[in-house]
Amino acid sequence: MQLVVARIGRAHGIKGEVTVEVRTDEPELRLGPGAVLATEPGHVGPLTIETGRVHSGRLLLRFEGVRDRTAAEALRNTLLIAEVDPAELPEDPEEFYDHQLMDLDVVLADGTEIGRITEISHLPSQDLFIVERPDGSEVMIPFVEEIVAEIDLEEQRVVVTPPPGLIDESEAVIASTRDADEGDAPSGDGKKGEA
Repeated sequence: MQLVVARIGRAHGIKGEVTVEVRTDEPELRLGPGAVLATEPGHVGPLTIETGRVHSGRLLLRFEGVRDRTAAEALRNTLLIAEVDPAELPEDPEEFYDHQLMDLDVVLADGTEIGRITEISHLPSQDLFIVERPDGSEVMIPFVEEIVAEIDLEEQRVVVTPPPGLIDESEAVIASTRDADEGDAPSGDGKKGEA
């Protein structure tokens, strides 16, 4: 099975290094020296990692055969893809690969069916489960500990405890009383509630 593990960013310096946007929780395993990665677009690769280092909080990689800034810049926006055994599990039992979560049933703690995970969106601040509901609509559920209570791969389900309004908009709680106060605002002649 193939997994996207990084996206190549801009060139760094003049000796062929590039910044990478890491898309794996195991960069030391997937993006270490000697790793051979497929690419998207495919004609760019495969690429073999020669060196890697962290600079100012960003991972920098150099690939075999890429020796200057021009060659490094030509790789910009290329996706790096690792071959992963589908049976392989992350070292941390609290982590999951995307393919493990796809198509899991999403239910509330009382067993009420919400839908099925059809996509996982990786945003800078958090990941989101895109869940298709039985009626065909979609709901986005943040993949955070406060909402995702349990992931049971054997039962093929995810138990969620969403705040009011996340799943059903009719249960939403109004956080501001501003809208309620506007109905009591004085009319143009200064008399409250009269038109």
